[in-house]
Amino acid sequence: MLEQLAEIVYEHTGNRDVQITEDTVLLADLGMNSFDLVNLVCVVEDEFDVEIPDRVIGTLKTVGDVIDFIEKQ
Repeated sequence: MLEQLAEIVYEHTGNRDVQITEDTVLLADLGMNSFDLVNLVCVVEDEFDVEIPDRVIGTLKTVGDVIDFIEKQ
């Protein structure tokens, strides 16, 4: 799942200079802002067929957080 999510992040951000790991911080390490995060969540929802409630988006700090959320669904 990490590889699939990393590819989505790379495509969404256009930033392939950062190695994506579960510890990668979405906003700080990838240079994303909150708008970028919401757009990424929409792509992740479509790709993994999950719904990420708005109240959860703010808790997704790292790539690992996103993976954990998806796996629990």
